[in-house]
Amino acid sequence: MTVSGERLAIEELRTLFLFESLDDEKLGYIHEHGRVQRLPAGADIFVEGEEANCFYVLLDGTVSLTRLVQGDRVEISRTAQRGAYGGATQSYLNEQRVQTYLNGMRAITDVTLLVLPAEVISTAMRRWFPMAMHLLDGLFLGMRTTQTVVGERERLLALGSLSAGLTHELNNPAAAAVRATSVLRDRVAGMRHKLAMIADGRLDGAKLQRLVELQEAAVKQAASAPALSPLETSDAEDALADWLDEHDITAGWDLAPTLTAGGIDVGWLEQVTPAVRPEDLEPAIRWLTYTVETELLLGEIDDALGRITGLVGAAKQYSQLDRAPHRTVDVHDLLDATLAMFNTKIKSGVRVVREYDRGLPPIPVYAAELNQVWTNLIDNALYAIGEEGVLTVRTGRDADSITIDIVDTGPGIPAEVRSRIFEPFFTTKPIGDGTGLGLDISYRIVVNKHHGDIRVESEPGHTVIRVCLPISGPDAAPEQEDGA
Repeated sequence: MTVSGERLAIEELRTLFLFESLDDEKLGYIHEHGRVQRLPAGADIFVEGEEANCFYVLLDGTVSLTRLVQGDRVEISRTAQRGAYGGATQSYLNEQRVQTYLNGMRAITDVTLLVLPAEVISTAMRRWFPMAMHLLDGLFLGMRTTQTVVGERERLLALGSLSAGLTHELNNPAAAAVRATSVLRDRVAGMRHKLAMIADGRLDGAKLQRLVELQEAAVKQAASAPALSPLETSDAEDALADWLDEHDITAGWDLAPTLTAGGIDVGWLEQVTPAVRPEDLEPAIRWLTYTVETELLLGEIDDALGRITGLVGAAKQYSQLDRAPHRTVDVHDLLDATLAMFNTKIKSGVRVVREYDRGLPPIPVYAAELNQVWTNLIDNALYAIGEEGVLTVRTGRDADSITIDIVDTGPGIPAEVRSRIFEPFFTTKPIGDGTGLGLDISYRIVVNKHHGDIRVESEPGHTVIRVCLPISGPDAAPEQEDGA
C-alpha cells in the first residue's frame, strides 16, 4: 500500500494526544513530513520482523496488534482509540543496527493513519527533547547491559553449581574404582601365593587341571550370580560358613560372604574336595575365593567406569561440546542430560518421573541453548517443590509441534503475577535467590530463536510450564533482539 500525498492539518495534529503539547514550529515539522494513509479492512499495516521504517498514528478505524507464535498470528490487543500508535516506536534509540517491527498491526475496519518516516521521529525526538533522550538511552541501554551481565552471571552460577554436582557425582565412582583396584592388587598377590602352595609339586597334572577348570567355572558363576534378598543371603552365608568349619577351613565366616556374592554354594564347593588332598583343601578354597573376589572387584571397577563414562557423556550432551550449534536431535537426550546434571540438587524427598513419548521425531534446534531452557525450568520447579514432592518431565505432540512439560507439585504461581513471570528481572523468589532472568532467557530462546511458544498453567500443587517447539525447526526468519 502506498501513502498518499495528503497532509494532516496542524489543527488536526493538535487534537492528537502525542502532539497536543508541541508548539507551532514543531507541529509544522510533523505536518511537513507526515502523510495520511487509508487502508481497507484486513490489510496489514506493518508486519512483524520486517525493517521498522515507519511510525503510525491511528486517526480513524480499528486496528489489532499481533505476534507470530509458531507461525500463527495471535492477536495481542485491539483498539479504536484515536491517536493510538505503533511501528517504529524505538527509532530514536542511539543504535547502529537495523531495527525491526516487534509485532504486526492489521486493520480490522477501514482505517485512516498518519504515517511518519522513522528517521523523522528519530530526528524530532533527539532535537526537541535532548535531556529526555539521554535518560531514555541510559535507561534502555543500561537495562540491556544489566540484563546481559546478570544473565551471564546467572548462567555462570548455574554452570558452577552443576559442575560442583558433576564433580561430586564423578568422585563416587572414581573413589570406588580406586578402592576396588587397591583391593584387587592384594587379592591377585594372594591368589599367586596360594597357587604356588598348591602347585609346588604335591599335585599331579590331572588334579591341577581340575582346579584350573574349577577356577574357570567360579569366574563364570560369579559373572552370572543371581541377586539374593537379604534373608536369602544370610541363610546362604550361614550354610557356607558351617561347611567351611566342618572341613577345618580357618575363619570360614570371613570367606562365606565373598563366595555367596559370587554365586558359590555348598553343592559347588563339594566339587573341590575330590580335586585335592585334604591338607591342600584350605589353600584351594582360598585360591578359588580370591578368584571369585577378583571377578567381583573387576565387576565393580567396570560398573564405576561405566558410571563415569555415562556422566561424562551426559556432561558433553548438556554442554554440546564439539557439536554444531544448530543440529537435529532427539529432545529426550537433551532432557536426560540436563536431569543428570541435577542429580545432586534433587533432594531425597523429590521423585522424578519421566513420561516420554518415544515416538517423537528428532527436530532441528540450537541444542546448547535449549539445555539452558531445561536448566532454568527444572531449577525453578525444584525450588518450588522444596524438600518433598514430584517433578514430572513429559513430552508429547501437538499438531506440527512437540511439547515438553515441566510439572511440579509446588505451591503454584499466584494468579496476580502469572502474567509477569517472563518479564526481565521479575522474580517471586526472595532477594538473593533469583535474578528474574531465567524465564526471560528461556522465553527469548524458545520464542525468538526457535519460533516456538511457552505456556503456563498453575494452581496449588500443580504447575505446568509447557514448551512448544516446531517439528520443522527454526525457520529462516531473522532472529529478533530485545529492544529492536
